[in-house]
Amino acid sequence: MKIKRMNVDGQGLNRFFGSLESKIMDILWSSPPLSIREVQSILTEETPITINAVMTVMNRLVDKGHLSKKTAGTGRARAAKFRPVQSKEQFLAEQMKVVSQGLIEEYGSLVVTHMIEALDDVDPEVIARLERKLSEMKSGKKQ
Repeated sequence: MKIKRMNVDGQGLNRFFGSLESKIMDILWSSPPLSIREVQSILTEETPITINAVMTVMNRLVDKGHLSKKTAGTGRARAAKFRPVQSKEQFLAEQMKVVSQGLIEEYGSLVVTHMIEALDDVDPEVIARLERKLSEMKSGKKQ
């Protein structure tokens, strides 16, 4: 799922989500499926927040395709549980791919030049993967 807006000044998940959305996603990525009340209870440990605010944001995350909602039971015992559609790793990998492809399409060599300059701070394994990819590209092989 593609994020419609990215906050380049944000940190971590706040680049892709609002503050409350980020907190909710983090909670659900590290938990089994939870109800709105369970998420609100966890959030309230840090800062008081209304159940309506949590419900609104969680339902918007469902509408955006980030959470799935499964309802079980009937009557007063009826409860909806929410879980992320993707793992945190899958989400971040997908977003990074979209962002990097978009930047390269729009700014081409300028972006690649800045990425090359940033390699000084990269893990040696990433450099090794880059070298393998460049070697494959030079020999005409596709992965």
